[in-house]
Amino acid sequence: MAELQMLLEEEIPAGRRALLDSFTNLERVAEYCESNYVQSADKERALEETKSYTTQSLASVAYLINTLANNVLQMLDIQASQLRRMESSVNHISQAIGHLEVGTKK
Repeated sequence: MAELQMLLEEEIPAGRRALLDSFTNLERVAEYCESNYVQSADKERALEETKSYTTQSLASVAYLINTLANNVLQMLDIQASQLRRMESSVNHISQAIGHLEVGTKK
């Protein structure tokens, strides 16, 4: 239960915030790369720098998405397990009530 609570209250919201922060940072990087390319005398070097930033940025976003997706899957697994336990309890209670009803009819 503590693990689910940590995922819901900390890990998943933190992963979402990290993705939103990454979006803001990517906008800044894009602006820098565009400005750098326009102002640069060495267009080839500016292009290579842009490619490097793009590669790093994509890797970072992929990592953040993977981490968040794993946390969401872990949360869903925990919730599915809880539902199976609840289903088992409900079935047990239903059987007990069924036995009581049979006993009272006799």
